[in-house]
Amino acid sequence: MRKVTTLFFSMSMGMLLASCGNNDAAKKAAAAAAAGPQAYPVFTVNTQNTTLDSDYPATIEGIQNIDIRPKVDGFIEKIFVDEGAVVKKGQLLFTINAPQYEQQVRTARAAISSAEADVNAAQLTVNKTRPLVEKDIISKYDLDAAQLTLQSRKAALAQAKAELVNAQVNLGYTSVKSPVDGVVGSIPFRNGSLVSSTSTQPLTTVSNTSKVYAYFSLNEKQLLDFSKTYKGNTLAQQMKNIPAVSLVLADGTVYAQNGKIESINGQINTSTGSASLRATFPNPTSLLKNGASASVRIPQHIENAILIPQKSTIDLQGKKFVYVLGDSAKTINTEIEIMDLAKGKFYVVTKGLKAGDKVVLEGFQSLKDGTKIKPEEKSADSVYADIKK
Repeated sequence: MRKVTTLFFSMSMGMLLASCGNNDAAKKAAAAAAAGPQAYPVFTVNTQNTTLDSDYPATIEGIQNIDIRPKVDGFIEKIFVDEGAVVKKGQLLFTINAPQYEQQVRTARAAISSAEADVNAAQLTVNKTRPLVEKDIISKYDLDAAQLTLQSRKAALAQAKAELVNAQVNLGYTSVKSPVDGVVGSIPFRNGSLVSSTSTQPLTTVSNTSKVYAYFSLNEKQLLDFSKTYKGNTLAQQMKNIPAVSLVLADGTVYAQNGKIESINGQINTSTGSASLRATFPNPTSLLKNGASASVRIPQHIENAILIPQKSTIDLQGKKFVYVLGDSAKTINTEIEIMDLAKGKFYVVTKGLKAGDKVVLEGFQSLKDGTKIKPEEKSADSVYADIKK
C-alpha cells in the first residue's frame, strides 16, 4: 500500500512541474510576442564616386648620383666642402698633392723650348739651302733633305706640345671639382689621406636631388590589374593615362607635390616575380633625400561605386555576406563580392547589392536568415561620415 501511495505522489509532482514549465515557456513567448521584433540599425545603399589608393614601398634616389673619384695618385691636400653641403657644377671639392704632375708640366715645357729651337735651326738650313739650289751651286737633294729635317723638327714640336697638354690635364686632375649641381654625401677621407685612381671607395658622392626618382615594384597580378585599369593599346599610352601619384613619407605625411610614373621595366625579375616602376617627383626644397624610404600612392578613380562598412559584413568560409532587408522587414542573408582594394574601413561591392537595398548596419551576431526585425533607418551622412573626412 505504501508503494502505491509513493508512486501516485511522484506522478502528481511530475505533472505539476511540467505544467509549471509549460506555463513559463508560454509566458516568455507571450512576452516576446508582446514586445514585437527586435530593432536593428539599417542604411540604404547608394552609389557614389570614390578614389581608392594603393601604397607601394619605394626607395628615393636623386636623378644623378655621381661617385667622385680621383683620377691621379696623391695625398689629399685640402677638403673644401662638408658633408651635406649644396654645391654647384664646377665647384672645387678637393685638392690632391701630387708634385710629380707639376714636374711633368715643367719637363713638357722644356721639351717644347728645345723642339722650337730645333725647328728654327732646321728652318735656317732650308732658307740657306734654297738659293744655292736655285743657282745650281748644290744639288736639289740637299734641299729635300733640309726640308725633311724641318718637317721632322715640327713634328717633334707638335708632340712636345701634346705632352704639355697631357701634363696640364693630369695636373688639373689634382683639383677635384663637382661635375653636377647637387648635395655632397659622406666624405670618408681626411686631409693627408692617400688616394688613388684605382681606389674602390670614392672620395664622396654628389647627388642631384632637384628631382628624385621613387623606385617601387609590382608583382605579376598587380601588373595585369594595372594594365587593365588604364586605357591604352601600348604601355607608353597607358602610362600617359595614369593619374598623378603622391608620396607618403616615413612619418606618414604626404609629400606636398605630386609625381608622375614615367618608367615601367619591361621584364619581370625571376627571383622576385616583380617588375620595377619609377615615379619622378620635383624636389625644390631638397626635403627628399637620396636613399630615403617612402611609399608611392597610386589613386584609382571609380564612378558609381557601392560602398558598405566592413562592420556590416560577415565572413563565412572565405565568402562575405550581409543582411539585406526584404519584404515584411525580414532579413535575407546575401552573399556579396568585393574589390581587393578597400576605401579605409569600407568595402567596394562589385556584386550582390544594388542602389536602394537596405542593409543591416551592425549588431547582428544573433540574427538569422528570415528573421523579422524592426529597422531603425540611419542617414547616409552618418554611415559614410568617415569617407567624407
